[in-house]
Amino acid sequence: MSPDLALQKALLARLATAADVTALVPAANMVDGFGIPQRFPSIVLGEGQVVREPLTLEARHRRIYATAHIWTKSAPTARAIAGAMTAAVEGLPFSNLEGGHHAISTVVSSTRFLRDPDGETAHGVLTVDCLMEVAP
Repeated sequence: MSPDLALQKALLARLATAADVTALVPAANMVDGFGIPQRFPSIVLGEGQVVREPLTLEARHRRIYATAHIWTKSAPTARAIAGAMTAAVEGLPFSNLEGGHHAISTVVSSTRFLRDPDGETAHGVLTVDCLMEVAP
């Protein structure tokens, strides 16, 4: 399994079981997808990037960037969801990921908030940065 997919699955599982997150967004509204969702509030895991990190001669380290989109009808709610997500992501290590990968460090490296042109939808974009040792 690719390291980015392993991280994405782990993120969805973590968010769906984090009480502070599910108090704001039902687990059924957390998906891997794209575009504006049909249900609000929602968390949509979308874009990702994998970058090789030349930390050792074995070359088994990757920096994984995962983007999560927060969709809601209220900007303050989007900020509250982002705060709960940050606490869930940074609270516990992602040690044993599918495929035998190991997350060394996982942080939320950036969060930004946008107002949708429709005047009703609030959109937050959260970037998760994970340094991972990939399975051989």
